Amino acid sequence: MKFTRRALCAAAAAAAVLPAFAAGYPDKPVKIAVGFAAGGGADIIARQVGTQMGAQVGQSFVVDNKPGATGTIAATFVAKAPADGYTIFLGSQSTMLVAPAIYPKLAFDPLKDFTPISMLVSMPMILAVHPSVPAKNMQELIALAKQGRLSYASAGAGGPQHVAGELFKTGLGLDMTHIPYKGEAPALTDVVGGQVPVLFSNVPAITPYLQSGRLRAIAVTSLKRHPAFPDVPTIAESARLPDFEVLTWYGLFAPAGTPADVVKKLQDEAIAAMKSKELSAKVAGQGFTVVGSTSQQFTDLMKAQVPRMDKLVRAANIRAD
Repeated sequence: MKFTRRALCAAAAAAAVLPAFAAGYPDKPVKIAVGFAAGGGADIIARQVGTQMGAQVGQSFVVDNKPGATGTIAATFVAKAPADGYTIFLGSQSTMLVAPAIYPKLAFDPLKDFTPISMLVSMPMILAVHPSVPAKNMQELIALAKQGRLSYASAGAGGPQHVAGELFKTGLGLDMTHIPYKGEAPALTDVVGGQVPVLFSNVPAITPYLQSGRLRAIAVTSLKRHPAFPDVPTIAESARLPDFEVLTWYGLFAPAGTPADVVKKLQDEAIAAMKSKELSAKVAGQGFTVVGSTSQQFTDLMKAQVPRMDKLVRAANIRAD
């Protein structure tokens, strides 16, 4: 077979514009933007998975904290970044599902402006009460709430605890007053101190208080019982709300238009990292459930959950302020 000079030149030109993965992606550090401050759950997961992925590919994955506005500052930054795989986003359900429903003028669209890479971990919350509350199970708590005597604490307006509380209220027709705090720690402090009777809290944060008896678990917000608390029923089963599920999750996203092979490389490395001995046991010990989904699985979930959450938030009249 003969190759003309023109054909060779055309081939060379085509090679010159091949995506970055053709040259051995990644061949420089990858930035992971995180929408929350250093030391929080999102930051910890990003650093852990980034360290493991970096060890696997021989390049650094550097965490870039851009806190504020429920993670939407970081999300906007990544949505506008070059779609080359070198700037990605550690997103949460608060940023990618709840924020679009409560902030009408966001600078990004969670479905149009991102390509999901992999959901890394998920984590349910626990509905708990102060020991002085005369309710030891869900039916007793519902009966008490129907008397209009209960308020509940959350880590902040518009967060997953707030969403769980409002969906719980509206699903059962209860009247419970929401008391938002600036973080999970102060919310727990006041509930443990008896200032507020009820709260929704992430498993890792609330576990020490449940183990010490300073709080009493009533139910968990996942569809399945949590392995660390097998005797604690789900809200779905105990309150007879069959579809009730509110989770905290973290996952990786790339800007829309990122080459498919780059997304596939990131997906494969993220899954390998989450399943590695170095990381899986550590993450499970922190109260998370390892997910390690494919890009397609994560995409399907986002397509289903964005409109569902928008409908639920609007029906429950959940507001950011």
